[in-house]
Amino acid sequence: MTTHGTGTFEIAEWKEAGYQNLEGGGGLAQADVGQKFSGDIEGAGSVRWLMFYRPDKSADWVGLQVVAGTLGGRAGTFVLRSSGIFDGATAAGEWSVVEGSGTGELGGLSGTGRIEAPMGGRATYTLDYRL
Repeated sequence: MTTHGTGTFEIAEWKEAGYQNLEGGGGLAQADVGQKFSGDIEGAGSVRWLMFYRPDKSADWVGLQVVAGTLGGRAGTFVLRSSGIFDGATAAGEWSVVEGSGTGELGGLSGTGRIEAPMGGRATYTLDYRL
């Protein structure tokens, strides 16, 4: 049975560094980010995003994220694979649970969802998951 989870997260920490400038004004960067989740996910997350910035400051991003806390009241940790686009105002994308990453009461977790994070605002998420 699939459960539909929803909630929000806040950025607790953001450390970003560029690592390669590209001809034409774009570049590559990485960000190490701490998050606080509420809703169906309650707990903390840490993610490393790799980003390609275009000259207009829009970007594509990919990342791996560890979440520690509870999901639907069950305790453990799991890893999410995420990717998306930042249009200059909002980052939006998809995420999925990495197979075999669930621990504790979250062992065997699988699922997919979406995130949307307006710049300077509270991010929202969905996660359709199975245990």
